[in-house]
Amino acid sequence: MVRDGNPSSSLQHHRPSQGFAVVTGASSGIGRELAKRAAAAGFDLVLAADEPRIHDVAVELRQTGSIVDAMCVDLSTTHGVDDFVHFVKDLDRPVDLLIANAGIDHGGALVETDLSQTLAVIDTNIRGSVSVIHQIAQRMGARGAGKILVTASIVSVLPGPFHATYCASKAFLYSFSQALRYEMKETGVSVTCLMPGVTETGVYERAGMQDTWVGRSRKADPAYVARVAFDALLSGKAVAVPGILNKIITGLAVVAPVALLTAIHAAATRPRKFRGTG
Repeated sequence: MVRDGNPSSSLQHHRPSQGFAVVTGASSGIGRELAKRAAAAGFDLVLAADEPRIHDVAVELRQTGSIVDAMCVDLSTTHGVDDFVHFVKDLDRPVDLLIANAGIDHGGALVETDLSQTLAVIDTNIRGSVSVIHQIAQRMGARGAGKILVTASIVSVLPGPFHATYCASKAFLYSFSQALRYEMKETGVSVTCLMPGVTETGVYERAGMQDTWVGRSRKADPAYVARVAFDALLSGKAVAVPGILNKIITGLAVVAPVALLTAIHAAATRPRKFRGTG
């Protein structure tokens, strides 16, 4: 756990603040673009990621005039979540936007993957996300204001061979976000679920999926995904699905047989050594 060495919270605002936003998984991809959106909209920020370049993102976003703090922290652990939440609380500002974007991926057939890597996906995507949301949403609810964005995926509605744990974790986040939205609707807090499709974030390379169709396919611009997501967050929408194809896929998932959906996903994520097998 490394806190940002720049004492930005003590600096004078360069411009009037529109509020205070917390963004996890903000060092790259969709999370970084969402943080940029929040800064451009006039929000001050606290950023979290599990890699040191989160501090470079903080330096970049301070150029917008926003106050930006950052922490390099592993949110898959209870200790990491507690450190980060205390870091946020120490700044003594109510959280207006919580963007729970932190997540990792790992591809391959379940029985051939390292169990520690599989459990890391669960701990980061589910345990870490729920823990951060639980603590910050409590304070939002008590205050009667706030907006939450949870990053799931269109694979939330697709069983995922060769991607099983990741897809299941995103299905959890979709269900969780919609249930939380209902629970909090009387408190003045809105919950939005982001369901992006294949996006240029580097996640497939990190997940070891370069030899799959999805790993090699054309991908959406994370800046576009973030724009759709941020607009939906501010509007308090239940779900944000960027792109026509992704809307078609989520619509198809409602009516198509599960076996067909599973086979379609398998075709996209099957590693080369499994091709030719059913």
